[in-house]
Amino acid sequence: MTETNLPNGPLTGIRVIDLTRILAGPICTMNLGDMGAEILKIEQPVKGDDTRSWGPPFIDGQAAYFLGANRSKKSVTLDLKNEQGQEILRDLIKKSDVVIDNFKTGTMEKWGFTEDWYTDQAPRVVQCQITGYGGKGPKAGLPGYDFILQAESGLMSITGNIDRGPAKYGVAIVDVCTGQNAAMCILAALNARHTTGKGQRIELSLFNTSLSMLVNIGSNYLVNGKRPGRFGNAHASIVPYRDFTTKDGDIAIAVGNNTQFARLAASLGHAEWAASDDYKTNASRVENRVALELAINESMADKSADEWIKLFEADGIPCSKINAVDEALESAQSQAHDMVVERDHPTIGTLKMLGVPYTFSETPARAGQAPPLLGADTDNVLTELLGIDQAEIESLRSQGIV
Repeated sequence: MTETNLPNGPLTGIRVIDLTRILAGPICTMNLGDMGAEILKIEQPVKGDDTRSWGPPFIDGQAAYFLGANRSKKSVTLDLKNEQGQEILRDLIKKSDVVIDNFKTGTMEKWGFTEDWYTDQAPRVVQCQITGYGGKGPKAGLPGYDFILQAESGLMSITGNIDRGPAKYGVAIVDVCTGQNAAMCILAALNARHTTGKGQRIELSLFNTSLSMLVNIGSNYLVNGKRPGRFGNAHASIVPYRDFTTKDGDIAIAVGNNTQFARLAASLGHAEWAASDDYKTNASRVENRVALELAINESMADKSADEWIKLFEADGIPCSKINAVDEALESAQSQAHDMVVERDHPTIGTLKMLGVPYTFSETPARAGQAPPLLGADTDNVLTELLGIDQAEIESLRSQGIV
């Protein structure tokens, strides 16, 4: 089955107006696009999404940052500060199923896109808004930045080495999780239309997402009232669950239960640990983590990382080499799941992109067309959806509206 004759995706027939930029919103709409939705990415004329200029690295003038979050979309340029641009947006929304934006709170309403307007003109449209802090509270209306939210939420306070300062995650993880939450909520609202017959408004904030990402650490604090600290690469509630040093490098080991620990102890030549009062339960291992982790490191000093991994995998002990990004993306496991794909790009030629991390048995999701050039689809969308002829489009372009 070739790329061109695959069955339609699970969201085929759904049209999304994407008014977002940077990462959280684009991650959301890229996922929806990979699942078959038609994504109309509305961008500012000339400039476009901010991330089009976020580099290096660039390839043929295209920023890798933008390329990483904007495939499976069409680009339409539209000046939304212009009344005529807003009128075109109104017409597009009426022909769509979802509108998502990450403007400052109140911006869409200022342009006339109020709840009353939606009720009267586009009652089945699902509205999704992503903001920094939501519409209430002392920080309502303030812009949100992933790094700031990692700091503000406490995520940074629990990340990093014990004897060093707080550290942020290596990617904009709050943005990514907010985008995934937005996609999940949009799908739920689309499903609810089957029952209610109408759309609804979804609100997400980076702040709320970042707090929810505390998961078990947040629960620990709410249960015992103790301020969580940093454990480096170790786990707050499970031991041994961290990186360990071998003869020629470090590997990660994740022992999730007592049976696995008994197998690990035997593999290390210390089967007696599994019967020790200090180590036989996870609670006792957490209590005595320093001594146990030191003993494990000492036991692993005589073999290479590859030797230990081969031994541990044979004994059913979760482990891995700590890969660099290139090693992970080029691994046999990555290749088996098509987690690196190639698509034709109008100026770059062959473009490598990350693959789709999920599968559907009957309605396949797939990485769609490569990220669009700025405004590449403006003429076709305005003509095919709104019936605007080429002469009028050129007039709009000469005025800077498209």
